[in-house]
Amino acid sequence: MTNQTKYPFQDTSLELDSRVKDLVSRLTEDEKIESMLQYQPAVERLGVAAYKHGTEAAHGLAWLGEATSFPQPVGLACTWDTDLMKEIGSVIGDEARVFYKRNPAVNGLTLWAPTVDMERDPRWGRNEEAYGEDPELTGELSTALVKGIQGDHPKYYKAVATLKHFLANNNEVDRGSGSSSIDPRNMREYYLKAFEKPFKEGGAQSMMTAYNSINGTPALLHPYVNEIVKGEWGMDGFVVSDAGDVMGIKNDHKYYDSHTPGTVESVKAGIDSITDDADLSKQALREGLEQGLLAWEDIDRALFNTFRVRFRLGEFDPEEGNPYASIGEEAMMTDKAKALSLRAAREQVVLLKNENGTLPLDKTKAGKVAVIGTLGGTVYRDWYAGTMPYSVTPLEAIQSKVGSDKVLFQDGNDRITLTSVANGKAVGLAEGENSPLIASGEADTFTLTDWGFGSYTLQSERNGKYVTTDEEKVTASANEVYGWFVKEVFHLLPQPDGSVGLTTWNGKTVTAPNDGNDAFAVSEELKSFGSAETFQKDVVVDGVKEAVAAAKEAETAIVFVGNNPLVNGKEEIDRPSLDLAESQQRLVEAVYAANPNTIVVIVGSYPFTSNWVQENIPAVLYTSHAGQELGNALADVLYADYAPAGRLNMTWVQSADQLTDIKDYDIIQSGRTYQYFEGDVLYPFGHGLTYAAFKYSNLELTPAQAGTEDDITVTVDVTNTGTIGSDEVVQLYVRAGKSRVKRPLKTLKGFRRLHIEAGATVNVSFKLPVQELAFWDVTQDRYVVESGTYSIMVGKSSSDIQLVADLTVEGETIPARNLSVSTRAENYDAYLSVDLDESKEGGTAIRALGEQGWVLYKDADLGSETTELEARVSSEQEGAVVEVRLGSPDGTLAGRTELAQGGAQQWSSVKAELTGATGVQDVYILLSAGVRLSQFQIR
Repeated sequence: MTNQTKYPFQDTSLELDSRVKDLVSRLTEDEKIESMLQYQPAVERLGVAAYKHGTEAAHGLAWLGEATSFPQPVGLACTWDTDLMKEIGSVIGDEARVFYKRNPAVNGLTLWAPTVDMERDPRWGRNEEAYGEDPELTGELSTALVKGIQGDHPKYYKAVATLKHFLANNNEVDRGSGSSSIDPRNMREYYLKAFEKPFKEGGAQSMMTAYNSINGTPALLHPYVNEIVKGEWGMDGFVVSDAGDVMGIKNDHKYYDSHTPGTVESVKAGIDSITDDADLSKQALREGLEQGLLAWEDIDRALFNTFRVRFRLGEFDPEEGNPYASIGEEAMMTDKAKALSLRAAREQVVLLKNENGTLPLDKTKAGKVAVIGTLGGTVYRDWYAGTMPYSVTPLEAIQSKVGSDKVLFQDGNDRITLTSVANGKAVGLAEGENSPLIASGEADTFTLTDWGFGSYTLQSERNGKYVTTDEEKVTASANEVYGWFVKEVFHLLPQPDGSVGLTTWNGKTVTAPNDGNDAFAVSEELKSFGSAETFQKDVVVDGVKEAVAAAKEAETAIVFVGNNPLVNGKEEIDRPSLDLAESQQRLVEAVYAANPNTIVVIVGSYPFTSNWVQENIPAVLYTSHAGQELGNALADVLYADYAPAGRLNMTWVQSADQLTDIKDYDIIQSGRTYQYFEGDVLYPFGHGLTYAAFKYSNLELTPAQAGTEDDITVTVDVTNTGTIGSDEVVQLYVRAGKSRVKRPLKTLKGFRRLHIEAGATVNVSFKLPVQELAFWDVTQDRYVVESGTYSIMVGKSSSDIQLVADLTVEGETIPARNLSVSTRAENYDAYLSVDLDESKEGGTAIRALGEQGWVLYKDADLGSETTELEARVSSEQEGAVVEVRLGSPDGTLAGRTELAQGGAQQWSSVKAELTGATGVQDVYILLSAGVRLSQFQIR
């Protein structure tokens, strides 16, 4: 050995895998068990330090102390800027190194970001955490962030990116126990697609599995982890379970009766690091080993994966060879990072509407401006945000632009007092620690902020604190509205006599004390209110009237609306509606009536159905909760110091009624996202206006005829015909012509954000591999590029296509289906009233929902003598049947068989004689209630 090393794993001249294997082999059995957990303990006899897997870093490091903050991922996605994302990732990696150096045992270099989940539903409570509804946009942006976080050194990683949450995690209701039903085409073309690029091109070294099941199998037990992520994609890092999810196999999914089999199966299915109750996890691992369900080879494989990543971070090598080991305090919250935060906040601003050149405003001529709305005077952080070193509100930034004397501010909130109906005493604040609310003779005034859908916050005018609860008493003691359980949210429930009932965040009643010196208490949840639990609410100051007065006094009114990222939508809580809060809608309408020169700024974590605003307000901007530089970025856009060029990462629908159920994961059949939705929208995917005008010309394809292995070069000239320089986001979409299956209306295949000066022309080039035109053919279980004509489209958004050219492809013609071979039932072409569930025999089964469901297998060649269906089925009900019909669900009955009653997973083979099943036919298999079908043959 060299370098005076004691053990081979310390010898840097040896090959990496040999070093890792040597270290793992030297661990005792107890040390191996302990090291399977998120917090890997120190092994002092080997010189191995303690290490923690998992530091949240969605848009800056969270919960470790002050760190540079960037816009929420939903906002970062609106930048459509991969270069920016890589730079942001690099800053996050740098600051992770600083925290690691401060406390390496607690502040690990394994970062839980980015969130790659597909956001096919804007009602998802965690919409703020991911990159939108398109896998190309998500894949490119997350790949760039991964590269920035991990660095570009050939041997060492700066930090490690953990992609989350694999897979199909886009609803909070029942997230720990529910199952996402996804057929092979949706899976391959949409859900897997987003994760593929950050692994194969970004080299992500870690992944977190999701809480939900996929087709009946808990995600952390799903074979795709090993088969696709570690197999097809070659991911050679490690996989971590989400917090509490291994025990959740029993607790939430009820998949097993004890923790042991679920823990064992999770390790065998690819989980390398367990984030869960330490004692229960270790006990389950030991029991699995004792019972022979788990082998030490399984443990060694998982530890090899986690420790290899630690080696790649340079932990076991001399610091002088690792360029990232020297990163210190000088890299924390630098001026460069601050400038990057401002750049990101600017780039993510989307100009949704700009009628008659309302924006930008002229700060030398615009006169007085009224800034209206709570969101105009506050910078909020979301659950996965870090502690901002500073923050600039829109109000402060606008004051800096035009002068404080020209800015009027009203938050639009009422100031109220509350009086107990029970004893006639006003609600006041007691002196002393935590300022309990008491019934006193002197009323305190509270700012009442209505976030809509029954959620309010109350802020004491006297001490500036938010009213909160510790589940026993009510106090005005919170500095912000924040927490896993947001205990600063209250519900004011109108009563017939005009009073209001007051309940806490979790529905418990706030009750008045009998003694005026006692604090208001929290009782158990009550279904109705008696006189002892109601309050007279008196409005001391009418917030809307004050806002209207300010608007009338000003030349321009800027109304800020949107959401508090901790209220009405966050982890564990899906959104109750897509609408703006009614109070915000009333505020906008009142201000607009008072001053038609009104601008609306939506500050939000997700799309809204702001139809009235779009129809009436002359200029509308959107920004996410953009962190420390939110105010400066918006002021720069409003007052012409920056031309906005953000583009929407999601379709903004006109109504939630245009969406199917939040648990419907089939975007193809249900017509979800811009790819398949055919209705009218509020704002389309990719939408965003600018202050400059751009002209597209000279679209060329080279070559215009190609084979399946060719690459196409797409070029287009983009000219800034305006008077100012601006960014433009050039978007490349494709659409297939005639196809065997339903194809997207268009699909994003490339984009480029670039700055173009006034009068200049830039030639933009895209490389388009013909393989990108493939779809997943369920008849052959592989990607296929069909022969035909494809439309290559370049435009400003998914609905603003500027130029189209045709590409002729010499590909494949898909033959008629051959159902004489064993066919997996999930490989259907269409369906009604079925979903996908697990088959305990292996793979996926179709399950009938309701009284009857059916599945279609198009263009099946039944030949001239097809006489029999053989199928693998289970049946939970008496009198269940399977039918084969031709042409339509109520077409010619070709065969029928009755099933014996059994159980959901009691599988048997059944046969049905067929008549008239010849030639090329559309074959429908009908299943009655309680029937599952996993595979079949027609021969």
